[in-house]
Amino acid sequence: MEILMAILASILFATAIYNLLQKQFLRIIIGTVLLSHAAHLFLLTMGKLKRGNPPVLVEGVTNYADPLPQALILTSIVISFGVTSFLLVLAYRTYTLNKSDNMDELRGSSDE
Repeated sequence: MEILMAILASILFATAIYNLLQKQFLRIIIGTVLLSHAAHLFLLTMGKLKRGNPPVLVEGVTNYADPLPQALILTSIVISFGVTSFLLVLAYRTYTLNKSDNMDELRGSSDE
C-alpha cells in the first residue's frame, strides 16, 4: 500500500512539474495545486499512518496513534489553500488588465 502511494505521489510530482513549466498562467496554478497535493500524499506516506487510540494518557492503553503526520498535513492544506487562492486572484487580475494569460506576452519587451 505504501509503495502504491509513493508511486502516486511521484506521478503527481511529475505532472505538477510539467504544468509549472507551461506558458499559460492557469496551467501554472494547476501545477502548484498538484504539487501541494503530492506533498500531502508524500507526508501521509512517509508518516506511516498508525491506527490506535487518541494520544491521551489513559491507564492500560499502550497503542497510540501518532498525531504529527496529521497535524503536518492539515497545516500544509491550509497553506496550500492560501497560496492557491492568492494565485487565482492574481491570475484573474492579470487577465482583466492584459487580456492574456500567456507568460511570454506578459513578460513585455526590452523597450519598456
